[in-house]
Amino acid sequence: MDRDPFADGERAARENIPPEANPYPEGSNEHALWAAGHEKVAGAGEARESEGS
Repeated sequence: MDRDPFADGERAARENIPPEANPYPEGSNEHALWAAGHEKVAGAGEARESEGS
C-alpha cells in the first residue's frame, strides 16, 4: 500500500513534528503534498490559538 504524503504531513503536524522534517525529496510532488498537509493542520492550530488571545 502506498503511503499518502498529504496524510503523513497532517499526522506530523498533529504530532508537533516541524515542517523541516519533511521526509520527501525537495522539489518532488510528495514533498509538496506533505507540506500542504502539514500546513493544513498547523495553520488550523495557529488560527485557534489566535482566537483565544
